[in-house]
Amino acid sequence: MSDTTRWLLPNGIDELLPEQASRVEDCRRLLLNTCASWGYEYVVPPLVEFEESLLVGLGADLEQLTCKFSDRETGKTLAVRADITPQVARIDAHSLGREGVTRLCYAGSTLKSMANTIPADRSPVQLGAEIFGCSGIDADVEAIELLLSLVERSGLSGITVDVGHVAFCDLVMDAAGIDAECKAQILALLARKASSELTQFLTGFPDVQRETIALLASMHGDRDVLERARAAFADIDGVDAVLTDIATALACCDRIGCKLNVYIDLTEAHGYRYHSGLVFALYAKELGTAIAKGGRYDGVGEVFGRTRSATGFAVDLKAWASLASLEAPSKIFVASPVDSCSDLAVKEQALRASGVVVIKAVGGEIDRRCEQKLVKRHHEWLLESVGKSNGS
Repeated sequence: MSDTTRWLLPNGIDELLPEQASRVEDCRRLLLNTCASWGYEYVVPPLVEFEESLLVGLGADLEQLTCKFSDRETGKTLAVRADITPQVARIDAHSLGREGVTRLCYAGSTLKSMANTIPADRSPVQLGAEIFGCSGIDADVEAIELLLSLVERSGLSGITVDVGHVAFCDLVMDAAGIDAECKAQILALLARKASSELTQFLTGFPDVQRETIALLASMHGDRDVLERARAAFADIDGVDAVLTDIATALACCDRIGCKLNVYIDLTEAHGYRYHSGLVFALYAKELGTAIAKGGRYDGVGEVFGRTRSATGFAVDLKAWASLASLEAPSKIFVASPVDSCSDLAVKEQALRASGVVVIKAVGGEIDRRCEQKLVKRHHEWLLESVGKSNGS
């Protein structure tokens, strides 16, 4: 590697410089503190686990995105997490093993073997909150309301809430007699909104099936989608319950103070394939990818011997922080000379305790952020302007 390329980072891997890192950390604290105020307990899953533990259950959907390497101690394959949600699900089902409803939140780095978003980001910082042990719509509503409260607390604007339900397409295609193999291909085309490819794929299907899928493909847009879906598919068992759940979720969007755009998409399951019910995502007008995704994923914990209902969401913290309108705390920066005087140490400690940032002038150099400095006047350490000369 030449000297001119040693500083290059792999595609999709970035570094956070002081200002950006500070914003991400401020956002992390704000969001986690808000989750805590809703009763969510903080957990810290490990960055690396044995492959056989990490890629079971929900984690099986992440196989291709997971980076792996050999453990020199055991010879087993280790894996770096690409998504923290499966780990938190394991903590609930196995490590905690509680009965009843459990609320957990988390934040941490992840790593992906390839970029699956635009712009490319293979090392997202993920923050999320999960509710375990409640199969009712109340838990889904709480997850959405908590996520929207984070939007409000962060001062985000121009946010679109995208809501759907993974069961809708299955119900419609099952009623139309679409087999499992064709269903998987149709779902992929619907998710991509690839209408011309979908039309071509359906060539040769019976007219009734082609008409049903064509109508299904139109089930996205404004709130009138729910009325159109009821009118078109009301006779299919289970559809009314799905649409009622979506309507209940949308009602909570109207109760939140921040202004939101609402988009209903009954043709796409956001996130990974482990979702099993209501799903939702947040999009910002400035970015082409979701800044948060969530939804229900029942059956979690089964591989750990305890089936649990679950719902929750995960936030892309770096993207979120880039959009947040945070009130920057006013900080005072003070330069302090390198001096072994005990009185100076006492003064520095008192200033730091009061919220002042005290920076030692190592090598006699005053940090660029300092507007004041500590100087000794008549056996007392006082604050003076950095521009003030010693003789004044």
